[in-house]
Amino acid sequence: MRSYTIGQAARLLGVSPDTVRRWADAGRIPTDRDDAGKRLIEGPDLAAFSVALAAEAQSEDTAHTSARNAFPGIITAVKLGDVAAQVEIQAGPHRLVSLLTREAVEELGLAVGMEAVARVKATNVHIDRV
Repeated sequence: MRSYTIGQAARLLGVSPDTVRRWADAGRIPTDRDDAGKRLIEGPDLAAFSVALAAEAQSEDTAHTSARNAFPGIITAVKLGDVAAQVEIQAGPHRLVSLLTREAVEELGLAVGMEAVARVKATNVHIDRV
C-alpha cells in the first residue's frame, strides 16, 4: 500500500504542507510515523479525505481552486447539443471557448449575460501512473 508524506499529500490536495499538518493535528486525516519520524498518510486514507474535502468545498458558497490563469468575464454565448455544450466568455480582450457537457451547463445554470470565471489549466489532460 502506498503512503504519502505531508508534502506529497499537500501537492495532491492543492494546499500547503502546513494546512495538511493542521488537519492531521486536528484529527481530520490519520497519519503514522516512519522510522525516521516523518509523518505518512496511507493512500486509501488520503483518497477518502480528498473526496470528503471536495464535498465540503461544494457545499460552501465560496469557490476553492488551485487553478491559475483565471479569466473573469461575461458569458456571451451558450450553445447546447444533446450531450455536449459550448460556452463562450469574453474576459477583457480575451474570448475563451469551453466545451463541456450539457449536464454541467444546466447544473451551473449558465446563461448569456452571467458573470463567470474561465480557468485554464491545459488543453489536454494526461494521466501517468506514478
